[in-house]
Amino acid sequence: MLSILLVRFSSIGDILLTTPLVRALRRRHPEARLVFVTKRGMAPLVADNPHLSEVVTLAPDEPVRDLARRLRTLAPTHGLDLHSSLRTAALRWLVHCRWRGYSKRKIARTMLIATKLDLYGRAAPVPERYFDAARDLDVRPDNDGPEFFLAASARERVAAWLAARGLGDAPIAALAPGAAHTTKRWPPAHWLALAERLRGAGLVPVIVGGPDDRGVAQQLAAGGHGVSAAGELSLQETGALLERARCAVSGDTGVMHLATGVHTPVVALFGPTVRQFGFFPYHARSVVLERPLDCRPCSAMGSRRCPLGHHRCLVDIPPGEVAAAALGLVA
Repeated sequence: MLSILLVRFSSIGDILLTTPLVRALRRRHPEARLVFVTKRGMAPLVADNPHLSEVVTLAPDEPVRDLARRLRTLAPTHGLDLHSSLRTAALRWLVHCRWRGYSKRKIARTMLIATKLDLYGRAAPVPERYFDAARDLDVRPDNDGPEFFLAASARERVAAWLAARGLGDAPIAALAPGAAHTTKRWPPAHWLALAERLRGAGLVPVIVGGPDDRGVAQQLAAGGHGVSAAGELSLQETGALLERARCAVSGDTGVMHLATGVHTPVVALFGPTVRQFGFFPYHARSVVLERPLDCRPCSAMGSRRCPLGHHRCLVDIPPGEVAAAALGLVA
């Protein structure tokens, strides 16, 4: 019997973008044992995926050799390295099976950032690049998007959270102003103007994000511009809130992929990163807003400050355009 390890330790978007491959493997090999290997904190993203047989997690500070020992007991026949890191390289050496990986296109990415010379050719989305790791298993993309399966308890918790704030039946627009890197963040003043426009159109802005996003979320919520859920909900509960929303607005962050995983239309704001990197919304109802500047892309994942000091890639995307895109998705 096929026993397949799918290894991706982080992060939110990268893990959700593996789910088209998970789905294809289950359809092609219905009797196979599919085991997803990830960090414990990321497990909620795949814990309720019905296509998986099991989720094995790496605990914080756990040595890779201990994880490898547990994985060897599963007697895997195949290992799909969907991370391509030093940690997965060690795992490939410690767990004996037929391993395959995929190309991150690092040379093409570096050249595009440094010289603006595009060596990508066909800019395959990351979910389709993951299929390269399964080239021995006769699977192909099915032209459908990522999936984020939610537990009933997450939906119940969000329903109670909304009801407690008088939003039980309210039409919600989820806003995600946070990002790990500064250059991926749309200016706070733009978010405020967007929230105002959405409220004027009859939508209630709900600001989502992690604990680090509480500051900007509270700034947006102040003065009645919206309601903050930042830092209050788990990954699954954030997914349930996004599922409840009429639309979502996000930068190039994990929230964007959470929204597409629960089939919520999304407006995605791209600044320092570009389509060639492979992380645009995948087979989702979406609008991507970006500016055709000669300085893009300037980094692979964003950075602390704009190299040229102007941050025009996001500053130049006006709130009115974002509001029009969001309302167009809701209509």
